[in-house]
Amino acid sequence: MTSFLVLLFAYTLSQFYRSFLAVVSADMTRDLRLDPAALGTLSAAWFFAFAFAQFPVGYALDRWGPRRMLALAMLAAVGGALWLALASGFTDAVIAMVLIGIGCSPIYMSSLYIVARTRPHQFAFLSSAILGIGSIGNLLGATPLVLAAERFGWRGSLMGIAALTLASAVSVWLLVRDPPPAERTGGDSLLGGLKTILSIRVIWLLVPLALVSYAVVIATRSVWIAPYLTSTFGLAPEPLGNAVLAMALAMSLGAIISGALERWIGAKTTTACGIAIGTCGFLALGLGYARDVWAAVAILTAIGFFGIMYAVLLEHARSFMPAALVGRGITFMNFAFIGGSGLVQWLSGRAVSGWIGEGMAAPEAYQRLFLAFGIALVAALAIYLFAPPRPARAIRPAPAP
Repeated sequence: MTSFLVLLFAYTLSQFYRSFLAVVSADMTRDLRLDPAALGTLSAAWFFAFAFAQFPVGYALDRWGPRRMLALAMLAAVGGALWLALASGFTDAVIAMVLIGIGCSPIYMSSLYIVARTRPHQFAFLSSAILGIGSIGNLLGATPLVLAAERFGWRGSLMGIAALTLASAVSVWLLVRDPPPAERTGGDSLLGGLKTILSIRVIWLLVPLALVSYAVVIATRSVWIAPYLTSTFGLAPEPLGNAVLAMALAMSLGAIISGALERWIGAKTTTACGIAIGTCGFLALGLGYARDVWAAVAILTAIGFFGIMYAVLLEHARSFMPAALVGRGITFMNFAFIGGSGLVQWLSGRAVSGWIGEGMAAPEAYQRLFLAFGIALVAALAIYLFAPPRPARAIRPAPAP
């Protein structure tokens, strides 16, 4: 229980870091002289650094366990938060976000590794609970961050978060306990284990949805909800913070409920139904059905509630993986989730800047962006529906050479 609570606090901070830009974007854009493309690049830098760190993280989990690796990695997030608080321009901010992304990269995977090794039959439920409860970080990155930034400035607020991150890293070092090591198998090297994971054909039917589904929701929450609501409906900072809070709370509740629902109807059905409803929300925004701010916030809240199938889709993938490679397996899938998020945020920033630069009104540009998100989800979901709901037989480790 102690390890669970320590890792839950660390994950709360990770959630804050992946979403805080939406709320401080106006002040940061002014102070650092950023345009929408640069803002999208900053968020993408966090996600790309996080994503590419998954490969060494997975190997380290299978080889050495989570405690020491996670505690040391989180020091990079401390340094990145301080660097961003002192940033003087775009380059400083990119370096800072890369450091924060690296420092956050092992947190959720370390939690899931412990769950997968100690309570595999509760994986979906517990991983969804961690995701949902840890999403308090999303809530902290909404109205509370608005109030903190108004009092201390966005730079002072980040310094406070850096101090909390340092305390979390020390707690991980002192209190987290590694699970017993799994029996080694063939493919024990970083590349050998990854090759084994990539040879599981059904995984490739899940990867497109992993690349897109989380990416479009988190891009909306972390980057585009604020400029969309501000430019389209003229929301002031405090009601904007409340709108962001509503979507963040929906994401948290949806993650918890989806994990419980998976135990009744299975991972594939839960994922497909949730993503289908979230897809309808993006298409509604893209086709202009949000005629007023209340409708827009309601649709965004529904997208947050139904669209976060991260943990349940991860459970679907995990069920096809050998136990001794679960660290590398879940981090490969996490690479798809987070790498897709980085790519979507970078591309969406370029797209919005291009459309506005060509003379398109900002509200119309965001509407077009949401329509593109909905179409991408339709394509990924169509591929996912061909995946089997569960393995045809038990997954056995590969024989030792």
